[in-house]
Amino acid sequence: MSDPHAEPHTVDSLREWLTNCVASHLERSADTIDTSVRLSDYGLDSLYVLSVAGELEDHLDISLDPTLLWDNPTIDALSEALAKELAQYA
Repeated sequence: MSDPHAEPHTVDSLREWLTNCVASHLERSADTIDTSVRLSDYGLDSLYVLSVAGELEDHLDISLDPTLLWDNPTIDALSEALAKELAQYA
């Protein structure tokens, strides 16, 4: 359950979390991930996207539309879309 007094998720905090998540799946250092590169360019397939969506839902304690990741194919775009999505819950 989310802590109601927790800091709100910012675009920067979401970008950092997503970068670390992608780096973990790719088994590489987070500082080697370019947040403006399409996730598919890293060779991440639909199974990976579903996995990240599940991890995001657990991390944020919300339900996400799976197309959110397809419609926002980079970490930068996804971070901004998630921040807007989370603002609805604030």
